Amino acid sequence: MRVAEAWLAQGQDVFALTRSRQRAAEFAARGIEPIVGDVTRRDSLDVLPAVDVTLYAVGFDRSTGHSMQEVYVDGLRNVLAKVTPGKGGFLYISSTSVYGRKKGEWVDESSACQPTRTRGRICLEAEHLVRSFFSQQASIDANGASILRLAGIYGPGRLLRRVDTLRSGAQLPGNPEAYLNLIHVQDAVQSICACEARGEFGETYLVCDNKPVRRRDYFETLAALMDAPAPNFAPAGDSSPADERSDKRCSNRKLREELGVSLRFPSYESGLPDAVASELNM
Repeated sequence: MRVAEAWLAQGQDVFALTRSRQRAAEFAARGIEPIVGDVTRRDSLDVLPAVDVTLYAVGFDRSTGHSMQEVYVDGLRNVLAKVTPGKGGFLYISSTSVYGRKKGEWVDESSACQPTRTRGRICLEAEHLVRSFFSQQASIDANGASILRLAGIYGPGRLLRRVDTLRSGAQLPGNPEAYLNLIHVQDAVQSICACEARGEFGETYLVCDNKPVRRRDYFETLAALMDAPAPNFAPAGDSSPADERSDKRCSNRKLREELGVSLRFPSYESGLPDAVASELNM
């Protein structure tokens, strides 16, 4: 939605795919041309228009009954079969979960991907699908794809679940000394727009801020800003395998130097107070 609004502000015509007729009405009210369809149903995608740029940023909704594989990979395959990206190409939103590191190592776009969790493996499979599809196109320059691996997005409207956990005193799973890699939602939007304007087809860009933060420091700061109790982390060994978090530090050098992105919030230290203030005023 935020990218759509940014493109509208540039005077672009923007279309948005949704499964919901209610959401379609909301899009129309904002000046976005709605398309009612479902990535898991290829026959519903015949109405996709020819456009200059396609942004694929489909989230996973557990309430639909579809698996992550069906949405992230099969759904993507359905869209690729129907969409015709123009001069601006195809922007695919992936995740830093594809790296799967466990020892706090630094990673960048050239680092090997060794995901250990289901989400990371599926995101990597989707990336391979995008690259394979566009490598087979007659003109890679006219129909290219760029992949953006986003770190954990935070910002207004994206904090309440964690704040509720802090206020309830419920245990937070995972190692409090492991690193979080983050990107403020406003900087995520400007990174996507920069990729559309200046990115190279076939390239991958890691979208994160300048400063990985230990989970303990992040949640202690969030708790203090929200006047919530100090975070209660699960004792070591108490987390289930599903709660295990990777531990890596992501570099945004390519984002800054090649796309020319100047982050508004270069770390959680400036971004989190802004996000909390905006959240409280929503």
